[in-house]
Amino acid sequence: FGLDYTSLYLQSNHRGVSDEDLAASGIVRLFGSLELVGRGTQNTGSLVWKAEHRHSYTDLSPQEFGFDQGYVGLFEPPFSNQGTRLTNLYWRQRLADGRAAILAGMLDVTDFVDVYALASPWTGFMNFAFSTGSAAMFVPNDATFGLAGGTMLADRFYLVGSVANAYTDPTRPFDTVDDFFTQNEYFASAELGWTSGKDRIYLDNAHVTFWYVSESFEAETPGGWGLLFNYSTSLFDDRLMPFIRGGYANDGGTLLQKSVSAGLGYGAMGGRDQLGAAFNWGQPNEDSFGPNLDDQYTFELYY
Repeated sequence: FGLDYTSLYLQSNHRGVSDEDLAASGIVRLFGSLELVGRGTQNTGSLVWKAEHRHSYTDLSPQEFGFDQGYVGLFEPPFSNQGTRLTNLYWRQRLADGRAAILAGMLDVTDFVDVYALASPWTGFMNFAFSTGSAAMFVPNDATFGLAGGTMLADRFYLVGSVANAYTDPTRPFDTVDDFFTQNEYFASAELGWTSGKDRIYLDNAHVTFWYVSESFEAETPGGWGLLFNYSTSLFDDRLMPFIRGGYANDGGTLLQKSVSAGLGYGAMGGRDQLGAAFNWGQPNEDSFGPNLDDQYTFELYY
């Protein structure tokens, strides 16, 4: 188990719609896992959990900052003013000597959909265009009740699939269990991928992901579907990681309907530090924002 605290500060040279030019917030997280079945074997069963408190220091949170600036996108979407909430609480069962796994419970789908080594908002890029779904996928809220599974099909090919509630409130996480069986509003995904080895699935990875989301009248979100792709590899003793990724969305309430990103990460100081650089071209989803928005070009450099 672990406990951490992270702060984020954003500053712009432009005052946005709210007349603000900065946003800052913090998150405290309590997380862990408890191995209850098969300890000492590869077929373990574990309870996994994460709870958080997300709070803004300023009137505008970083999650809102991009839209306030006139940008169709998100900077560090976890940094909101949501308060106490659950991120995940699920059972993870490993099977077939660790070559397969099943998750059941309250999930964070970004843990297993369209992942690569630089997707995490905690350790990689700040801009959501370089994270899960490339801003061209509907992403359910955290703590969504559902089922996911993955397996190695051979030494280098794998399959991952999921079905979960599409619309949830992480501040009222247990409502999602009843909603799964009564609302019939789902997010589903299927991913076929290649990797150089099971233990290198985050480092050497090529995959295609299909996703689908149900329409919701209550959330005022249209249904839709889309395709994502990723190719990332690790070179020079895992110090350099170039990647190209992106996606296409047919409605679904996404930010972008077309998105392509290319970039790289470099492990500096013996791999203790990290340098990242990436470029994204995106076409805003006209069903979400109207037909006359210009294409967007985003560049991010971090150390």
